[in-house]
Amino acid sequence: MTPGPAPDPSATQVAGWSSYRRLLPFLRPYYRPLALVLVLSLFSTGLNLAQPYLSKLMIDKALMRGDMTALVEIAGAMIAVSLGGFALNMLSSYRYVSASADMLFDIRAALLEHLQRLSPRFYARFRLGDIMSRINSDVSDIQRVTADSLLSVLSNVLMLAGCVVMMLWLDPVMFLIGVVIIPVCIAFFVHFQRKLTEMTRVMRERGADLGSLLVDTVMGMRTVTALSAEKHEIGRFKARNEAFVSAMLKMQLTSFTAGALPGTLLTASSSAIIIYGGAQIFAGKMTIGTLVAFMTYQSRLFSPIQVLMGLVSGLASARVSLFRIFTLFDTAPEVVEKEDARAFAGLARDLSFSQVSLRHEGRTIIDEASFTIAAGSFCAVLGPSGTGKSSMADLIVRNLDPDAGVIAIDGTDLRELRLDDLRRRIVLVDQAPHLFNDSLANNIAFAWPEASDEDIARAADLAGLTPLLARLPEGLHTRTGERGLALSAGERHRVALARALLRRPSVLILDEPTAALDAETESLVARGLREALPEATLIVITHKPALAELADMTLTIKDTHVALASRELTAGEVG
Repeated sequence: MTPGPAPDPSATQVAGWSSYRRLLPFLRPYYRPLALVLVLSLFSTGLNLAQPYLSKLMIDKALMRGDMTALVEIAGAMIAVSLGGFALNMLSSYRYVSASADMLFDIRAALLEHLQRLSPRFYARFRLGDIMSRINSDVSDIQRVTADSLLSVLSNVLMLAGCVVMMLWLDPVMFLIGVVIIPVCIAFFVHFQRKLTEMTRVMRERGADLGSLLVDTVMGMRTVTALSAEKHEIGRFKARNEAFVSAMLKMQLTSFTAGALPGTLLTASSSAIIIYGGAQIFAGKMTIGTLVAFMTYQSRLFSPIQVLMGLVSGLASARVSLFRIFTLFDTAPEVVEKEDARAFAGLARDLSFSQVSLRHEGRTIIDEASFTIAAGSFCAVLGPSGTGKSSMADLIVRNLDPDAGVIAIDGTDLRELRLDDLRRRIVLVDQAPHLFNDSLANNIAFAWPEASDEDIARAADLAGLTPLLARLPEGLHTRTGERGLALSAGERHRVALARALLRRPSVLILDEPTAALDAETESLVARGLREALPEATLIVITHKPALAELADMTLTIKDTHVALASRELTAGEVG
């Protein structure tokens, strides 16, 4: 299968409004609470629109006529309308934030699920810091904008429409004077929206550059300190931080300009309305209350425009964030499960490669490999570094699919089997296993809730962890630290091996499982493998005699070709 293209962090594409349309599948489950928010916003806007008209009645019907009863009644109505609008706004905001938080969780969960389906080749060519920036910063930015900006857009659009209706009803001529500058405001809006979208994209990319550097530096801290490269790293950090700050300041300056222009235009428009309205009052053609109410509506008319223009920065940022997130979604998985995939209960007869070839970035890794590994056998995979031994392991667990040929279990192509079944029955222990910042017991029983304490302790013993546990006051409850760094490399390998042994797989693949172990522990592990899994098929990628000498067969990879031998090796023959 042709791998999907990895997102390019330096791409110059700019997010379009189509990014928002792609949110629709995530919005559909929440259409009812969002419909309620819309209804509440309509009622709230109606109450807010009633306030200026009540001001007109207070002036014309109460103050100008000296009617105390009308004054009290109108004042009471204004208080009731104000309290009602506040209550409806609070309720709609609460419901909207709740729905948006749930929706954004769905996006983040879907993104994590998608990332789990991508092959090792994706992670080899894509920066970890950029991935984290998209999962954390970009999704958080969308949540902030959807929780604040989009609700504000809804309420302000409703207010804008209501103000237009009321102004036309009060005085059509004054309305034309008041709205003549709206096209100018819209032109400014479009202009700055485009500029801010591009500036936000640049700022996001500079932020991802900075984040990638920090992740790289922290993960390589031992190397940095060992080479006295602290000043060098600070210099690199300073350069990337300055690029990020420069992009951020440019965006903030443009955003401030976009937000300040409507206020200036509103002042000019208000002055023209006062002159015209005053002349109408002097001529006896308009009441003072009408002018006051109209100017209130006019100020509320431009307030939504000003708010919408002020939201340009937030909306542009969210569009860029959406684009960056959906770029990850658009990266097609290299390995896809068929809709009619079969169940897989375990290896019964044999695992075979038939004319299997694998290429990566134009280079052939494995070329027309053909061999068969019998069920229950112990197979050692040998060869120099970089010859494709780990890639072969990835092919067997379908982290990758071959470019040509067939890998079959009991005569069935791996691509016909359910991925979940396959990876439960065939377990791969990586060359550099990952441990979570949790206890030893929870790392061993990771994602295996049915494991008992006795099962965990037995797996730890078979993996050679007993001497370590005897030295730890908290035993299996000891925390491993970030990425397992509280343990040595060999101890991390043993924990990962215990994790695999606990699952009692049908096929166990070990990629250099004892590379960091001493000879004594290596011997314990070698003897424990068959004791732990007497009927399993063991495939071991190794350079160590203790494991290779136990093999029933060996596969030697050299210059992309695989040679099969079904005989016992001597220590001197191991690679």
